[in-house]
Amino acid sequence: MRKTVACSAPYDSGGLGQHFSFIVEEARSRNHLTEYYTPCPKLEDSCGRLVQISPRKQLLMQHSPIRYSPGWLNYFANDWFDRAVAAVLSPGDEFETGCAGQAFHSFKRARKLGYNLLSLQADNSHINNVATQHLKAIRAFGIEPSWLNEAQRCKTLQAYEMADIIHVASDYTYHSFLKAGIPASKLRKRQFTVHPRFVRSRNQADDGVFRVVYTGTLTVMKGIPILLEAFSRLRNPKSELILVGGSTTRGMRKYLEAWKQRDSRIRIAPGDPLPHLQSASVYVHPSYEDGFAYAPMEALACGVPVIVTQDTGMKEHIQEGINGYVIPTGDWEALLEQLRQLARSPLSV
Repeated sequence: MRKTVACSAPYDSGGLGQHFSFIVEEARSRNHLTEYYTPCPKLEDSCGRLVQISPRKQLLMQHSPIRYSPGWLNYFANDWFDRAVAAVLSPGDEFETGCAGQAFHSFKRARKLGYNLLSLQADNSHINNVATQHLKAIRAFGIEPSWLNEAQRCKTLQAYEMADIIHVASDYTYHSFLKAGIPASKLRKRQFTVHPRFVRSRNQADDGVFRVVYTGTLTVMKGIPILLEAFSRLRNPKSELILVGGSTTRGMRKYLEAWKQRDSRIRIAPGDPLPHLQSASVYVHPSYEDGFAYAPMEALACGVPVIVTQDTGMKEHIQEGINGYVIPTGDWEALLEQLRQLARSPLSV
């Protein structure tokens, strides 16, 4: 079995990159890996193949009106990477892409080259469910548009149709595909694990501060407004909200700056999430949709209780009242209640 893998995320960087590196190493451990395509391969890896969008197209994304539309920016970045992989793809037996939105052209090319198995990793739930959940977030808060537009949704549906196997990372994702009419025979569940560097701190000092932490992209779809609304009503002067990540739109940056000016307990701290997780009292993942979500798993590995929503694959790893809580999606009042509960009665994870 000769397996080739492709993904536009750098190897082991971010949630998608972690998915990608797991797939690569899984194939390598079985002696199936022939090569993998990415903008940033693992250092000194003979199987890694560098694939990048041309400088002209990169300039187009940076300096044309495309840059103001998260949906079109995401669509073209995926499409151009997909085409770049298709142009250099070598023959093999199995081709897997780490993102459904990057599969259409490379899948077509793989079939022509004689690949007998096409598979993809569904990093989110079924794309129709993603669209539904994103619309709920946008209607509730506005602020910024979704990274998913109609062109990307249709292209992803084509990839689902072309794939022989669709890998999913949670029961939540699995059932979203069944609901959308994808046969169970086409689905495979793949269990991901977090990086071993995420461990409890050996010398954590208790300074009496109730620290609420979120790590990841700061977007409406990730439920950041829900978290801010809840935390602002937590009337505890010795509390702190730390948002570890960055925003991708001007609207969200202005929104976050306004909150910071209103509440001095709110901090934005881009960088390594590990030290923040190791000092956290609770990790909150208020997303409107997530197929898996590494960050809450990383928090649990650090001994931190987590609060997640019903629309995330992480909910199946939560033991209610033992290592965290699952709340209704988009409900800041339910989140506030659980924060108050944890401030009063911490959980020992």
